[in-house]
Amino acid sequence: MCEDGIAVDQCFEVEIERILPGGVGLAHAAGKTVFVSLAAPGDMVRVRVEREQGNVLFASVVEVVTPSPVRIEPPCPYFGRCGGCDFQQLTYEAQLAAKAQIISDCLQRIARLDHVPEITVQPSPKNWRYRVRATWQIDREKQAIGYYERGSRRVCDVADCAVLMPELQETLERVRATDWTDLPAELKHLDAVAGENGVSLSPEFAEFRTNELSLRVGNEVYRYNAESFFQINPALVSEMVEFALDDVRGKTALDLYCGVGLFTLPLARRFERVMGVEGNPSAVRFAKRNLEQAGLGNVRVVKAGVAEWIPSSRDADFVLLDPPRAGAESVVIKGILNLHPERISYVSCDPATLARDLKKLIAGGYEIDAIRGFDLFPQTHHVETVALLRRLS
Repeated sequence: MCEDGIAVDQCFEVEIERILPGGVGLAHAAGKTVFVSLAAPGDMVRVRVEREQGNVLFASVVEVVTPSPVRIEPPCPYFGRCGGCDFQQLTYEAQLAAKAQIISDCLQRIARLDHVPEITVQPSPKNWRYRVRATWQIDREKQAIGYYERGSRRVCDVADCAVLMPELQETLERVRATDWTDLPAELKHLDAVAGENGVSLSPEFAEFRTNELSLRVGNEVYRYNAESFFQINPALVSEMVEFALDDVRGKTALDLYCGVGLFTLPLARRFERVMGVEGNPSAVRFAKRNLEQAGLGNVRVVKAGVAEWIPSSRDADFVLLDPPRAGAESVVIKGILNLHPERISYVSCDPATLARDLKKLIAGGYEIDAIRGFDLFPQTHHVETVALLRRLS
């Protein structure tokens, strides 16, 4: 029994005030904060409490009593069970507004900014069929292929994923049509990525190969495969790169967590010397090839963990970092501050860890010059954010 008489499994009505970081709806009841999954701001919903943690109740929608004006019928038959998409219940305009609010919330609550700039989130040209990359989970016992169910490690068997690009959807169908005896016994998941010249899968099996792919972004051509990271939504990548690099030019630049060189190549055209740092060996090989085929010889790419490498770095006019969802390690932020670059560009797929790291950079003598969201992940609460920082004089 929760305090104030609200018990786990109890149902009651609440009004959803807004969407919080993590994509849950915020409500209040009996002195408790209530987090409601798959809600829309303005909904009046009947919810069931699933668990409590301190003064917070975690709940799910049992019935939409009065729908929000921005609530729509989710078109995907797997919505609610599949853990992939959690914003299909919102109009696309409401999705963008929620993501802008999520970024603002994190800047205010975590970064402790006194004056949070107005956040805009650049919309994706495609709201559906945009993903060039996916990881498909495999349950041999149940003969299921798809994604994890929401909040569990059970596999939701998915025949048609509405956010996959057609080439990836066709590949999913071919994987699902493969005889189970042809799938390796130890296979638990498949990484898949599409390019302009086909689809690459890792690991290889049966007819499926880890092919080398290529994709043009702006004026650059990138090669990669399923063993190396590439952005999930190419329709917005060129604009994101352009914003992240702004008008920077100079002698030396660092590209941390550089992957296959998405930012490294255009940086090499702006700076005399560029250093790229990446821990994934496959990505490093592709980064070097991409630079070589672009005729860019003023770059050195090293295979190393950024946290282990950065203490040895000595100078940089400009630092770009694009870390994984967990954000940059504390030693990386410290290392960047020790370099005293004039400008920093931070590309992040998690507004919370971005805000955490921005707080440290601001305390270290930097200010936010500009910040913008890019909706690389329509139908989900995830958003890519780019923050441009300038050293205070």
